[in-house]
Order: sequence, then structure tokens, then C-alpha cells
Amino acid sequence: YVPSALCCPSRASILTGKYPHNHHVVNNTLEGNCSSKSWQKIQEPNTFPAILRSMCGYQTFFAGKYLNEYGAPVAGGLEHVPLGWSYWYALEKNSKYYNYTLSINGKARSHGGNYSVDYLTDVLANVSLDFLDYKSNSEPFFMMIATPAPHSPWTAAPQYQKTFQNVFAPRNKNFNIHGTNKHWLIRQAKTPMTNSSIQFLDNAFRKRWQTLLSVDDLVEKLIKRLEFTGELSNTYIFYTSDNGYHTGQFSLPIDKRQLYEFDIKVPLLVRGPGIKPNQTSKLLVANIDLGPTILDIAGYSLNKTQMDGMSLLPILKGASNLTWRSDVLVEYQGEGRNVTDPTCPSLSPGVSQCFPDCVCEDAYNNTYACVRTISALWNLQYCEFDDQEVFVEVYNLTADPDQITNIAKSIDPELLGKMNYRLMMLQSCSGPTCRTPGVFDPGYRFDPRLMFSNHGSVRTRRFSKHLL
Repeated sequence: YVPSALCCPSRASILTGKYPHNHHVVNNTLEGNCSSKSWQKIQEPNTFPAILRSMCGYQTFFAGKYLNEYGAPVAGGLEHVPLGWSYWYALEKNSKYYNYTLSINGKARSHGGNYSVDYLTDVLANVSLDFLDYKSNSEPFFMMIATPAPHSPWTAAPQYQKTFQNVFAPRNKNFNIHGTNKHWLIRQAKTPMTNSSIQFLDNAFRKRWQTLLSVDDLVEKLIKRLEFTGELSNTYIFYTSDNGYHTGQFSLPIDKRQLYEFDIKVPLLVRGPGIKPNQTSKLLVANIDLGPTILDIAGYSLNKTQMDGMSLLPILKGASNLTWRSDVLVEYQGEGRNVTDPTCPSLSPGVSQCFPDCVCEDAYNNTYACVRTISALWNLQYCEFDDQEVFVEVYNLTADPDQITNIAKSIDPELLGKMNYRLMMLQSCSGPTCRTPGVFDPGYRFDPRLMFSNHGSVRTRRFSKHLL
């Protein structure tokens, strides 16, 4: 799971091992702390690659998309190379496939539109292979390769542009239905979607797959090179993404940012020494665990860090009788400006990411926090919105994996109170307190008196209004 279904906050969680309320990256803007001066000063020195380099003696290599506002002139431009990276090949700002600029160890290099020399996924593959060829063999190495694919604008390599012609976006149970008993942003979607919207999202789904064929090529080349140099058997490889994506679920055309499984759940595949092949773990894992895991592999203790996550290494190596978490936090601060969206002048100010048929994917009060719980007996999601309704959504994913039925008004009130309190605890957690027992763990303790203020009203979690 990702703790926030959006590029920059999620990437910041991968790098820092922290929930968004602790690294303070809340959206994809400089004002939202995305690659801001504040991020550079406070968080970059404590990322796991910085620790790998300074404390563990690793060569560190980065290639690809870093953070959406990286390279902004007011935040150091492309000359800024974050602490912790020995080799730096970072894309200026957000995803592109052609006509982009890279920071090569702090020096700008522009690329054009020629497939053979400029297609970004292939360029990243080539610089990664070069690193493997020329790195020092006397020091261990860490590589982070962040392809923009399959992000928009979904430009496939020429040889792949006609593939998957019979592939369409999944028609699961929540496809093209109205999201009843959901937050107003979901309820405003138009059902059924127009034919043009469905054609658009099917085409987007197909093009995303096409762009990933070049990522497959990149992965294959790296595996073969590691095999050739005799290093594959001694190398851990993690493959994952920064957020999910929806294509027509609850009649929302395409985007992320929502609290549902299709936006917060991502693939995670791992191979390496001591990991048996073809295993699947159903334990609850978040991308805040990647940093602690990689530091654990390098022999560095999580207790020396400020990270909120946990090391997955015991899971990967098949440890028995493992005590593990039963819940994670998901939090998002909606984006929207106090102006009317020009695409949809009939709508009030505050919405964003609007489509021509005036279905909007985000708004300033699409601000929520959730507890995602998976235990031996429960598979639940509890969410609260910071809006005038103080809207609550609760889903039993055992009975309702597509999250169609909001059970907030029918669930046991005592359980609802416990989930509300657990959410408050997680939203103020830091480091070890983010790893305390969840509502369904044997060690969980709940004091109902903590739910009430001196005035006797139910105490609710407060959302931060300050971005930095």
C-alpha cells in the first residue's frame, strides 16, 4: 500500500520511510513541499540513500523521475543534487518521454525527439548499464531507477505502438457505476460515462501497457548484465510503483488520489539472496517499509533512524511466528484553488483535474485519512474526510472487495469509535509509535475517555492546514 495515492507524497515516503504527516510533502506543488527548499534542508539528509552512502559505504545511483518539482529555479534548479547520491541522472520536473532535460550530476543536458537517442526509458536503461560496467567493485552499490512510464503522456516506443489492440480497461463490478453513499467528489461523477470517456480511458489503459514493454526491456537488460558480471545472486531487486490508478471505477475516467484499493494498492515484487521463489505474502506492507528494509539489508539498524516503517527482511526470508502490523495509515490533502476551473465554468471554485464533461478528480476538500486494516479476522478500511459533512466511509473488503457499499451507518458503533481513535493515533504517530498494536491486535488498548474533550463532545482528528 502507498500512504498517499499521488506521485510526490508517495515518492517522499519511499525515500524517507515516513508517513506524509512526518515528511510534510502533501501534494505535487512546491507549496506542498514537493522538492522545496524545506524538503531539501530537512528531509533529504535523512533519506535511506543518504544513510547508505554516509553510514554504510555504498555507491548510490539514481536515474529517472525524482520529485515532480525537481529542477524548479526557486529550489536550486538542476544544479541541486540531493545529499546521498554518488551518481545522479534526474529528470527535470514531471514525466516525459521526449524533449526533456536531465540533471547529470548537477549539469543540465537536453534531449530531443529522436527515438534512437532520446527515448527516456531507453536512456535510463543505458546509463544504468554504464554504471554497472564502470562502478567500483570494492564497494557495495544501490541503484534507484525511476522510469516515468507508465505515467502520461503514455508515449510508447515506435515498435510497441500497435500492441495490445484487443486490451481494454478492466470491467470490474465498480466500473461505470454511480458511487452512492460516498464522498461528494465521487457522487458528482456522471453515470453512465459517455462513450468518448470510455474510449479515452480504454486507450489510456492500452497505451500505459505499451509504455511498460520498454520497462520490461530495461529490467531484462539489467538482469542479464548482473548475471554476466556474476552479481545477480548477491543482489536484491525491488520492483514497485508510487501509486495505483483508476480507469472508470465509480465513473471516474482516469487518475489516482482516491482512497480506494485501485489507487492505494501497488505491486511489489522482490528477489534476492535467501528469498525463495514464487512466494506470496499477504501481510500488510507499505512503501514506508522499503527504506527500513534496504537499510536492514545493509546492516543498519532502524532504531538509529526516524523512520515510521518496518523492515520486510524477515518476511522476505520466510521467518515463522513473525509479529507484524495489522494496519497502515493512508492520508491525502486535496488540491484545488479558489478559482473556477476553466474547463467547467459552471462548477464552484476549489475543484481540479476536471475532464471536458465536467467530472472532476480532485478538490481542496478531497482531504481524508484512513486506517487500512488486515488481520486474521478483519479486512477493513475506515476513512474520515475533512469537509463540512465530516464524511465517513467504511468498507468490509472480505464481503465487498470492490468497495461498493459504505457500511459507516450500519457497523457496530463501538468498533467505529475504536477506528476513529486509532486513526487519530496514527495521524499523530512518529517512528516507533507508528508501529503500535492496531485495533484487532492482542496488545491493543482502548480508553474511551480519550475520545472526549472537556466539553464532552466526540474528539475528532485534526488535519494540518499548514503545508510547510
